[in-house]
Amino acid sequence: METKKQKTWVIVAIIILGIIAFLIPNQIAAQTGIKRTDLQKHDLSVTGREAVQARIDFDGHSAFGKHFHPGEEIIYVLEGSLEYEVEGQAPVTLKAGEVLFIPAGVVHSARNNTNLKASELATYIVEKGKPILTLKE
Repeated sequence: METKKQKTWVIVAIIILGIIAFLIPNQIAAQTGIKRTDLQKHDLSVTGREAVQARIDFDGHSAFGKHFHPGEEIIYVLEGSLEYEVEGQAPVTLKAGEVLFIPAGVVHSARNNTNLKASELATYIVEKGKPILTLKE
């Protein structure tokens, strides 16, 4: 009987941590003039991996600071222009229709240097059950 209770508590803890990991990126973004809209999340044919897509809207002159992901990120700029700083590379400014690939674990940031709104579609290929985002201090 004790083992069943322990399993139940482990399941509850996993669910709570999953909810926290899902909500933290939205809370961080809300504080910086950035709105994140999660679009879809699906298991991949590779065991233990999932794809997550989100739309990220940047107000004029807003930025998402240095961070990294436990998997690859594929960015497609939907509107406006965004400057990306990827560790080990020169900064690059992309406009609508342009793309960027960020390898797993590489620290990067994004900034809207204009007065206009800018948006990107971010696709993450990550390990299932792990937080999508880790902030870099």
